[in-house]
Order: sequence, then structure tokens, then C-alpha cells
Amino acid sequence: MSQNNVSPDSTHTVETFVHHDPWEKLRQFTNARIGIGRVGTSIPTSELLRFQLSHAQAIDAVHVPLDTRELCAQLESEPRLHSYLPAFELHSEVQNRMEYLQRPDYGRRLNEASFYQLQQYHQQSADHFDLAIVIADGLSSYAISHHAAPFLTHLIRQLHDDPEKEWHIAPLCIVKQGRVAIGDDVGEALNAKEVLVLVGERPGLSSPDSMGLYLTWHPHRGMEDSLRNCISNVRPEGLDYQRAAHKCLYLLKESHRIRLTGVGLKDRSEDKELEARTTQAFCLVHTQ
Repeated sequence: MSQNNVSPDSTHTVETFVHHDPWEKLRQFTNARIGIGRVGTSIPTSELLRFQLSHAQAIDAVHVPLDTRELCAQLESEPRLHSYLPAFELHSEVQNRMEYLQRPDYGRRLNEASFYQLQQYHQQSADHFDLAIVIADGLSSYAISHHAAPFLTHLIRQLHDDPEKEWHIAPLCIVKQGRVAIGDDVGEALNAKEVLVLVGERPGLSSPDSMGLYLTWHPHRGMEDSLRNCISNVRPEGLDYQRAAHKCLYLLKESHRIRLTGVGLKDRSEDKELEARTTQAFCLVHTQ
């Protein structure tokens, strides 16, 4: 057919062929892949490209190494963190990323040089720490590079403003190729009462940069995961820094009060907020 015979009505845009899903309006409330529509028996090309991009971002999150120099620069740019710097740069028993993925047990232990370095510091300083904070790349270096410094700024501010306790915090520890249990070695070497591990969580197709927080009371080698508390999905699109720091402070204070973490410690931070609001509302008396 010649160009002269083409009718304006015969031209189509890509959207013309897309059969829209009734759930499409719900996409404004979630990053989940719902209501994506279809073209024939397949999904729209735009959705396929978005899926491939998300998959590539998840792969990069796992394999791109953590830039510790850039992370240290971020930490140094936060005035509230200066008291806990310079940070210890430590390493697990893992030799490379492939071994990290194949041997999770190696990622749970500090290598001898790192463990000895912390022991020497503790013996020379003779300090008694209430809390040791560990930053580990985990399964997403993006999570740590994006969220560790801003979250710690919120947490340290809340710890400093705590009217009930003066927190003695150890210097920050950055661990490459580390998993959650690496905090047990750090806490034991520093003889800290409690350890908080910031770790990159396994990336998903909608969250390549999700950071997790793990708290462990009286950390030492060989602890079970049931003895820890977890706060997950810390990032602006999930649990924002302010709320995550609030939950973390609640668990830290409660764990020091009852001297344990894990299944015996429940997060009731939101319950306390609700009780406070209820009490405030109850005390409002209407007078004429």
C-alpha cells in the first residue's frame, strides 16, 4: 500500500494494543508488579524492559563490591558520627565473592587478623561498651552505600537524646564479605553488651537496596539466629530512617532492661505510641 493510500485512522500507538488491567489503578500504592496489562498473550514491552532492568539491578547489588572509601567519606561527613571514627575496616574469612555465595559459614566469622585487631584495641582501651555497631555489605552493597550513613545519623541522635541512659558506643566496624553473624565475633572481641549489625539484604525485583538491622544481646561466637531481633527493609521506599531508628532504639532499651534479645523480646514500639495517643485523647476534657 502506498503512503498516499494510508488513512490517518490506520495509524496506531503502542498503547492502542495494550489491554489494560482493572487493577492498574492500584499500582500507585505498591511497587509490586500488578495490573501490568497484556498484549495478546504476552506482557507489554515496557513492562518486560522494566523487569529486565530490575533483574539487572538485583544482580549488580549482589556482585558490585562495597566501596569502603566512599562509605567512610559518607560517615565522616556526618558530624554526629565523628566520635566513633575512624572506623575499623575488617574482613571475614571469605576470599572472594564467589566463595561468599557458596560458603555462608565463612562470611559469619572474622578472619584472624581482624579478630586480633579488635581484641588488641579492647585490651588497650579497657573500655566497657554498651553497644557495638557493625556495617556489613551482605547481599547488597547498594543498601549499605545508600542507607547506612543517613540511618546511623538518625539513630545516634536518638541515642544521644535518650534521657534514661548515657550510651557508651564502640568505634564503628565495617566488614567486607560479612553476614549477620559476623556481629557475634565483633561483639565478643570488643566485649560489648550488645551488637547492632547493618547488613545488605537479599535484593528483590522491587528492592535492590534494602538494608536490614539485627540486634544481639551478649554477642559471642556460635549464637543461634533465634537470639536476634530483626528490623527489615530500611530504605525511604520501605521503613524510613526515622521510624527505623525509633524501632531500633526501643529494642535496644528493652534488651538492656530485660537483658536478652530474640524470641523473648517483642517490638511493641507502635503499641507504646498508640497508648500515648489514647491517653492524650482521654485527658482532653470538653468544658463549657
